[in-house]
Amino acid sequence: MTLAYGSMPLDRGTNQRKNKRWLTAEFNHQDTLFCVIHEGMSLFEKAAEFIPIYLNKTQLPTVNLNSCIYLGKGRAEHQGGVKNQPATAAIFAIDYNKLRFSTQQALTELGQWQGIRQVTANLSAIDASILALAKGLVHWHISHQFCGHCGNANGAVEAGHARRCSDCRNMSFPRTDPAVIMLVEKMFADGTPRCLLGRQASWAKGMYSTLAGFVDPGETLEQAVSREVVEETAIIVEKPQYIASQPWPFPASIMLAFTAIATSETIDISQDDLEDAQWFSREQLSKFTSNSSVTDVAANSETLQYRMSSSDSISSYLITAWLNKEIGQY
Repeated sequence: MTLAYGSMPLDRGTNQRKNKRWLTAEFNHQDTLFCVIHEGMSLFEKAAEFIPIYLNKTQLPTVNLNSCIYLGKGRAEHQGGVKNQPATAAIFAIDYNKLRFSTQQALTELGQWQGIRQVTANLSAIDASILALAKGLVHWHISHQFCGHCGNANGAVEAGHARRCSDCRNMSFPRTDPAVIMLVEKMFADGTPRCLLGRQASWAKGMYSTLAGFVDPGETLEQAVSREVVEETAIIVEKPQYIASQPWPFPASIMLAFTAIATSETIDISQDDLEDAQWFSREQLSKFTSNSSVTDVAANSETLQYRMSSSDSISSYLITAWLNKEIGQY
């Protein structure tokens, strides 16, 4: 299976990037590419259908190594206006706010800014993975400008993969928060298997997704599956089974997908923040529209159209795989 944001082609150079001489050579190489992140958005060509722009050094003449984050060396599917690039090149990320005003203006004239998740369906798996990594790391630097130990300012080190406090020298590193996401199924007395889906009020009208939640400290993944389902819907589950994982740097998570068998069926969402949760049969799921549908039916209409969860998420994969009887017991 191929999940969005999980097709990373880059060699991150974990050992080499700590070598300042090696890193400087990578930064100054004529083939090196840069992707700019602006308030979580990436730069895309104006005339094309969301082709990402990777810039070269001549387009960013005043950028210095200390303001960049080394992503790795490998292949980007699209290179914007950059011509005659080799199959592999070092790629750096940089925060738009670290650029000079004149460079910012030039980039705005060169392309258009778009949120990655809004255009993932139009991107190659490789481009989506690279841009998601860049977004996640830039966000981490913005949100960790001060030492969590003593509160003083810290600065980027190790090619942007760590920050060191200017006072106590405490080192901070990007962390990934594990989150479980579950396709809960049950065989009902009428002989029809159904899966449990829920929705939040902020989602697009009619959209339902699998249940999900963060793993608590001192908790196994399997325990997190059971706890989250009970907390959100009061449904008791057993036999959690791991399916797959998906990077989710929005801003800093990894989604760990499971199936689980429900031993109860009465839903109660009064103790959590879900707007609704329901059991759906495969026949019902087959009538869901994709999340890209522009259908907008009134909430009180008898013809309310249900929607699949976002196509870039592992939730969509779980629902579709269960619908096609590729996962699950029933």
